[in-house]
Amino acid sequence: MKKNLVIFGFGDIAQLAYYYFRTDSDYNVVAFTVDSAYIIEHQFCGLPVVPFEDIHNQYPPESNDFFVALSYSKINAVRKEKYLAAKALGYQLASYISSHATVLNESIGENCFILEDNTLQPFVTIGNNVTLWSGNHIGHHSTIHDHCFIASHVVVSGGVKIAEQCFIGVNATLRDHINIGERSVIGAGTLILADVEAEGVYIGSATERSRVPSSKLRKI
Repeated sequence: MKKNLVIFGFGDIAQLAYYYFRTDSDYNVVAFTVDSAYIIEHQFCGLPVVPFEDIHNQYPPESNDFFVALSYSKINAVRKEKYLAAKALGYQLASYISSHATVLNESIGENCFILEDNTLQPFVTIGNNVTLWSGNHIGHHSTIHDHCFIASHVVVSGGVKIAEQCFIGVNATLRDHINIGERSVIGAGTLILADVEAEGVYIGSATERSRVPSSKLRKI
C-alpha cells in the first residue's frame, strides 16, 4: 500500500516532484502546500493547495509524509528553512531516488531528490535535503553534506567533501580529494582542482561570439 505524501511547492520543481513520485515511487501524492501569502490558486496538478500554516491539521504527520520541492534559492537557504519547518511539525521527510539511477551506496538522507542517470559509487555519503539533478557522477568515498544542490552532468571525483548549502552548476568538474567549503557556488563548466574556502564563488568563462556571422560560414 502506498504512503500519502504532501509536497511543499507550487512551481516547476513541485510539478516534477509530483511526476516522479507518482510514476516511480511507493508514494501517493495527496496535496501541495505553500505559505498562505503565496497561494494564487487552490489547485495544482489537480490536487488541493493548502496553506502551510494549516497543513498539519488537514494532512497530519501521523498519516502523511512530506517532501520539500524547492530550488537552490538563496544558496539553498529557503529549501533548508522549509525542510526544518516540516520536521518541526513532526513530518517524516521522503526522498525520491530514481529507479533509473545507479546507486551503489546505502547512505542517503531525508528529502533528497536524486533523478535519472545519476551514478553514486560505493562508499558515497549523501546528507539530508540534497538535490542531484540528472546525469551526475559522484565518485567513491565522496560526501555531500546537507542542503546542497548539484545540477546536471557534474563530475565529483573520488574522496571529495562538499560542505552544507553548496551549489554546483552544470558540467562542473571537481578533482579528487578536495574540500568544498560551505555555501560555495561553483558555476557551470568550471574546473576545480584545489580546496575551496567557505562562500567561494567560481564562475567559468562564457564562449565569445565569433566575428564571422553564420551567413559567411562555408560547408555548413
